[in-house]
Amino acid sequence: MKKISGFTFIKNGLTLGYPILESVLSIEPICDEVVINVGFDDQECTKDDGTYAYLTSNLKGEKYKFIKSWWDPAIQKSGLILSQQTNIALEQCTGKYCQYIQGDECIHEDDLPAILAGVEEMEKNDQIDGLVFNYMHFYGNVDIYKYTRTMYRREVRLVRNHKGIKSWLDAQGFRKADDTKLKARLIKARIFHYGWARPEKVMAKKVVAFDRLYHGNAKDNQKEFAYTRVWGLKKFKGTHPKVAKPWLDANRNELDFDKLPFQFSSRILDVIVSDLIESATGYRIGEYKNYKLI
Repeated sequence: MKKISGFTFIKNGLTLGYPILESVLSIEPICDEVVINVGFDDQECTKDDGTYAYLTSNLKGEKYKFIKSWWDPAIQKSGLILSQQTNIALEQCTGKYCQYIQGDECIHEDDLPAILAGVEEMEKNDQIDGLVFNYMHFYGNVDIYKYTRTMYRREVRLVRNHKGIKSWLDAQGFRKADDTKLKARLIKARIFHYGWARPEKVMAKKVVAFDRLYHGNAKDNQKEFAYTRVWGLKKFKGTHPKVAKPWLDANRNELDFDKLPFQFSSRILDVIVSDLIESATGYRIGEYKNYKLI
């Protein structure tokens, strides 16, 4: 039996500037197989933006298992199609444990030993349903990250297989078959999330695509997107995953956030107070979790 299956999904990865190849390569070293679900616009799965050909030409070998899936346009509420497509990939995993990665996420090579150590702990303790990773949310460019209560700081990214565990709602996390929360262990591994660190022209396309997935009312003529200076931005002084370098070099923005207009809202003061409390105590007020830490 394969021990660890990697799995992911993607649609229009080229058009929307996803580092999907880098995402897969970041988990490949710890996986016995990697299941990749590629989305198409038609039921015959013949129309996509070239993502399927791009991935199959760059990821060769028995380790990789590709699936073609139709994204039903009728599912345009709350991002539910994202969990549906995640579960299609998860159902094809044969490993005892399943390492999830989304198309705009990467794992640092320095953190792979921590993941394997977490899996070994799961081998010894069958009460652990999954492993929780820490998040680095990059914003505007790959040298700036956003850390604030409005961004989730942790999430489950590795789960037991064959236990009815499923992707939940818009695929941020996972739940048990009866919708209850997973029992999970926090490990010292990071998810580098590049979803908001792409060029502004590409981000405009992403905003349209996600408005359609969540609300079904995006306008194709929405062409403008501009980054603004928001609360919670910090300089990133660490290193990025080595496999992500080609994508990082191609998508680096030279933005001076000190010169951008500050985006103010009436609830920003509450967020600032909450963030200050977290900084002093480590406790995040009102934090949403798909898991229970054990």
